[in-house]
Amino acid sequence: MNGLNPEQREAVEALDGPVLLLAGAGTGKTRALTTRLAHILNTGRARPWEILSVTFTNKAAREMRARVGELIGEAVEGLPWLGTFHSIAAQILRRHAELVDLKPSFTILDTDDQIRLIKQILQAENIDEKRWTPRYFASLVDGWKNRGLTPDRVSEEDAYAFANGRGKDLYKIYQDRLGVLNAADFGDLLLHNLTIFQNNPDVLKDYHARFRYLLVDEYQDTNVAQYLWLRFLAQGSKNLCVVGDDDQSIYGWRGAEVDNILRFEKDFPGAKVIRLERNYRSTQHILSAASGLIASNKSRLGKELWTDDQGGEKVQVRGVWDGEAEARAIAEEIENWVSHKRPYSDVAVLVRASWQMRAFEDRFIMTGLPYRVVGGPRFFERAEIRDAHAYLRLVRQDEDDLAFERIVNTPKRGVGATTVQKLQRTAREMRVPLAEATRLLLQTDEIRGPARGGLSALLKDVDRWRVLVETAKHDELAETVLDESGYTAMWREDKSPQAAGRLDNLKELVRSMGEYDTLEAYLEHVSLLTDADRQEEEDEVSLMTLHSAKGLEFPLVMLPGWEEGVFPSQRSLDEGGMSALEEERRLAYVGITRARERAMIWFAANRQIYGRWQAVIPSRFIDELPPEHVDAESQTNYFDSGPGFGGLKENVETFDSSYSSPGWRRMQAAKGRDRAKPPTIEAEATLMASSDPGEARFRPGTRVFHDKFGYGDVVSVDGAKLDVNFDHTGRKKVIASFVEAA
Repeated sequence: MNGLNPEQREAVEALDGPVLLLAGAGTGKTRALTTRLAHILNTGRARPWEILSVTFTNKAAREMRARVGELIGEAVEGLPWLGTFHSIAAQILRRHAELVDLKPSFTILDTDDQIRLIKQILQAENIDEKRWTPRYFASLVDGWKNRGLTPDRVSEEDAYAFANGRGKDLYKIYQDRLGVLNAADFGDLLLHNLTIFQNNPDVLKDYHARFRYLLVDEYQDTNVAQYLWLRFLAQGSKNLCVVGDDDQSIYGWRGAEVDNILRFEKDFPGAKVIRLERNYRSTQHILSAASGLIASNKSRLGKELWTDDQGGEKVQVRGVWDGEAEARAIAEEIENWVSHKRPYSDVAVLVRASWQMRAFEDRFIMTGLPYRVVGGPRFFERAEIRDAHAYLRLVRQDEDDLAFERIVNTPKRGVGATTVQKLQRTAREMRVPLAEATRLLLQTDEIRGPARGGLSALLKDVDRWRVLVETAKHDELAETVLDESGYTAMWREDKSPQAAGRLDNLKELVRSMGEYDTLEAYLEHVSLLTDADRQEEEDEVSLMTLHSAKGLEFPLVMLPGWEEGVFPSQRSLDEGGMSALEEERRLAYVGITRARERAMIWFAANRQIYGRWQAVIPSRFIDELPPEHVDAESQTNYFDSGPGFGGLKENVETFDSSYSSPGWRRMQAAKGRDRAKPPTIEAEATLMASSDPGEARFRPGTRVFHDKFGYGDVVSVDGAKLDVNFDHTGRKKVIASFVEAA
């Protein structure tokens, strides 16, 4: 235990009764947890097979096993109960499979097998798969299982989430079918454990006697089923130690319950709470900024991170004119970092949503800045983007067989594998493109049924879109193609957790096309990106979402897009209210605390949506940062009316979680919609129209009124941008469409 600080040592030596190790970001919790496990073994308190040690990932389990081996000076192979929740639950289930009507040799279905089985059930039950998709039902079932709900415990209200109230019955049919197949899905592993423990006290008693110590990592990320599973097992020895950080609970969207850690002392009376607050990662300015921000959350146990590293830079907040300026400025900051002999791999760009990545990828590629996308494919490699490009390629060129094959049955048009093979054979024999072969076959009786109607409709659509190429703007054409093909509707009707992100990516795709002169120019740009051989480099900037960044750290962290509607996410606020706002704030806390040396937060004053500039509002999280730990500057004069950072409070309206402040209602009434939201693919036609240029309506000296800044005089005009000297808030740059002649 040499080198442990007093709090870490206390956590290692507190071996009797329940313990909550409340470990802040970068406080050495993994070291404390593994040393505790080694200490239990070294002192003979328990033998390896008497310790249950639970992690969330296999990687974490491997790391813990290796570290324990280093501490006790030998390889640790005798920890059979060290692993993830699901791997340990699978072990238990195989031992007692017959108690839930399975055989020990049961199969664990992967997601594809699960979707295929659900599809069979929906077809057999005459459920419209286009309206009620298998993937959506799979996500519902997963959610029910995460909450520990067997079919008989699903409420009627929950049942109405699928097929007009048939969700509960279909869930039972699905479970029965799994039993017939001697199979379990991922959620069943824990759910069946709960059933076994609840219905078989003798089995549970055996595990109480078996496990003398229980250790659980990342307790703040547990869902209801995991919580109940631990409660069952911890009723034995009571020697349960959980490690977690309520301020880093960011997975509510996949079932995690922050209340599990918040009520630990109530669940386990007499629990000892040990706070790890000494941070070994970041400078004090970074820690104090993050702590000041998270203090606005009411649902937290509370702690204050500190460090011996009192130097370093303040957290930098930078306001820029628009999204493109944001990408440009961040790329320049990265190059400046590298010019001081620091590697690219020191840097991470952390975004709230994947659609934000597109602008950075474009900029990095253009400047030759090496980067990698962590936790997912690059923007142009995503399935929905490739699908959209395939439609556009086919509109541009009838001979593009690869594009035709990709979209011929996406969305579903009744075109099965047999029909596609027939088309391919005809195309080969006649030496014509697939589209031409399809036209020829449709003149015969070779293709019948739904496939005939689907193919005929597709070709008519393509012909119509091809005519539009001559008259419509290519970004408008893309939106038309995605809508009229049914592709957008397919994802809009898909209720799976991934669908919303795919729609956002499509919105960003349409928006980005407006930057190119023609459809051909855009597609050529994309083909050069996707076809170029990419050199695998280790020295690369990491580009990822904030969720993917948890557990990582970087010397320099860039945090773009801190605007209302983007971060905090408008969708999250609409769906979850105040609890969602607190989770968004925890996500901001996670983002800042990834930084070791420098953290830079960025916001834009405007975002271009469908070719029209829209004013956006800096995130409320910026205003919650303690000014003494922040260095704030803005190209758009947001900070100019007051001393330093505090000027933001006077210049930017801060809205409550319901967006019902007088300022917000006034802006809504004046503008007719929320400009803070990201682009919507279903945008009304009026949003497509470009605003009148500033020169046409305003000249230097014109008296104007702005909803936010009041009355002022125009100083200069640059296209649609006005430089206005406002009576009470000083000189600012604004968009012409957001002021009126006074």
